[in-house]
Formats: sequence, C-alpha cells, structure tokens
Amino acid sequence: MSSLRVCFIGIGSIAKRHIKNLHEICAEKGLAVKVDCVRRKGHSCEPGADLSGLINAVYYNFEEMPQDYDIIFITNPTSLHLETLKSVRDKSKHFFIEKPVSDETFEENEIERLCLSPEQIIYVACPLRYHLVIQYLKRNMDLSKVFSIRCISSSYLPDWRAKTDYRKTYSARRALGGGVAIDLIHEWDYITYLFGFPRKVKSFREKVSNLEIDTDDIALYIAKYENMTAELHLDYFGRKPIRELQLFMENDTLICDLLSCSIYFKNAGKTVSFRESRNDFQKREMDHFLNQILKKQSSENDLEHAFKVLKLAKGDMG
Repeated sequence: MSSLRVCFIGIGSIAKRHIKNLHEICAEKGLAVKVDCVRRKGHSCEPGADLSGLINAVYYNFEEMPQDYDIIFITNPTSLHLETLKSVRDKSKHFFIEKPVSDETFEENEIERLCLSPEQIIYVACPLRYHLVIQYLKRNMDLSKVFSIRCISSSYLPDWRAKTDYRKTYSARRALGGGVAIDLIHEWDYITYLFGFPRKVKSFREKVSNLEIDTDDIALYIAKYENMTAELHLDYFGRKPIRELQLFMENDTLICDLLSCSIYFKNAGKTVSFRESRNDFQKREMDHFLNQILKKQSSENDLEHAFKVLKLAKGDMG
C-alpha cells in the first residue's frame, strides 16, 4: 500500500488533532494520504486555517461520500457513533471510532450485527494505553503482585476546551452522550488493559456540583478481582487536575502520575520520569492503528472489547 484515502466524519478538536498526526505519520512512512471530511451544513466548526492544505474535499451528507475509502474516522458526538457506522459501513475497508464507542450498551448479538468482514478492522480509540507511564507498568512490572489499586481523574470541565462554552459541549449534554462516567472511560480502559476485567463492580454516579450541565459529574467505583481490589474516582469539578494510578504492592507503593509523566516508588524512594505530551501518545496510537492495517493484524480494541469497557463505566456489570 503506497497511499491512503480516508474520511473524517466530524471535525471537532480531536478530529483536527488526528488529521495533523495522520499526515505527519504517513509522511514518515512514505505513504501518500488524501483526507476528506463530512460535516453538517451550517455547523459552526469549520475546518479552519489550521487544516489548510490538509483537507481534500468536504461533504455534507453520507450520500455524497465516495464508496472506496481505506479508513473512515468516526469523530462526531458519542451518541451518533453507531448510527454513523451503520450508515457508512459499506464505504470503507477499516474504521477508527473515537472513544467512547457509544453512550448505550448493547447485547452481544447486536454487536455482532455491527461487525464487518474478518479482514476489516474496527478500532475504538484508547490513547492512554500508549502513555509512557502505562507502557512502563505493562512492560516492566509484575502486576500479578498488586494487592490493590486506587485510580483518580479529577479536573474542572470549564477548563477543558479553551474559548468554548462548556455548557454547549457534548460533555455537558446527556442527549449527546456526555457525562463523566463515559467521558473519562480512559481510566477503565487502561485498568482493563493492565489488569483485565473485574468479577464484580459497585458504582455510584450523580451530579453533585454547581456546574450547569445535565450529566453526571462524579462517578465512583469499587471493583473486585480474583486477587485484587480496585477503587476509581472520576469527576468534572476538581479545580486542580489530578490523574493518578496508585499501586499497593507487598514491597512498595507506586504513585503513577499521568500528568507529570512520572512513577514514584515510595518505599524505594526513587522516581522514574518521562518526557511526554498528550500529542505524543495520541501519535503513538495513530501509528499503532495504521500498523494494524498495513500488517493486516487484528484490532486490539474492537467493538466487543469496547462495549465491555462501556458496561463497566455505566455500572452494568454485577
């Protein structure tokens, strides 16, 4: 394969990041890439000068789209992901769906009906797996020795998107699939990536702050594994961002800080630090996704796995 023809359905901030990264990675791989996009006519989010020269064509409905894309990126609001996949499933060989996969859980037989042929890849975004802190734990630690974990992601929703009224974002609107439980599904995804799925989960989700939203702004979970317990705290109202995973082991306690990109071994008194930005792990994910297609590998986060993580986030596991 010497070239790629792709289309982005939805061109918000995450799509723009993906488009820029895609162009850079394809250039590094010696691949020519042509990027189209689909957006609603009259939508306030134009491609903009920051994508100048990176967009080939803009379409305003699915019927206008060509039929022969190598990849379609579904990056519109969460509530539209599955409807979009059903509408364009015959227009591409492979699909990249922005996280979370949906705002609704489905039964296994319904998921099977969404799947395409065995040769086609449907990949659901899970970028924190590619964070250097998470990769260090995966590759260098014996995680079977962990007795308990405590995980937290706390931040202030109005600070998330510069120059954007948080009250108008999908995060603030239940109808668009918002809410902290699935908006911050990253945490459950990397927990299952490191430790697998728990046997039992108890959860609490509610709106408790003064934020002007109609979605949940806090989600708390306690989970039981075969030989380990897990606690998870997610919120939209923490005024000082925190994103940590704490590991309690026999000989040490690890504080894994995804914001400072460091792991502190409290008993040993040592710190392992990394140079990392958000775009670094987003690029690694994009590179990994492209390699799956180029090398004809199976998806590491397909619809079945993504829906299982979604059930965890929504508290639908017993």
